Amino acid sequence: MIKFQGKVTSIGPLVQEFIQAGILVLFGADAPEELVEFSIIHDAKELTAPLEPGDKVFINNEVYKILAVGDVANTNLANLGHLILKFNGEEKARLPGDVNVELKPVPDIMIGTIFKIEN
Repeated sequence: MIKFQGKVTSIGPLVQEFIQAGILVLFGADAPEELVEFSIIHDAKELTAPLEPGDKVFINNEVYKILAVGDVANTNLANLGHLILKFNGEEKARLPGDVNVELKPVPDIMIGTIFKIEN
């Protein structure tokens, strides 16, 4: 089942710095202006079910297993389209909004990149 799916519509000028740190910051189209410069903006509309450890994130042709979901990550995703993916391999979220995935290289992100999260 697809829980969340969207396409990248814009990429802030500071996104590459976050990618180098192993982090993707995503926001829906209504992202606050002060956050746009380090965010990946997308067109996804609906979270159909809460994210859970074991779900998979698909970006381009890469697959990443979700290892941990912070306490407010699902609320942020449902209300704002806001998702913080950390490619750190950790099984406990350090911050309430974090979603940790496998320790693998962060995929290339471009306008038009499709991503989805499935169980």
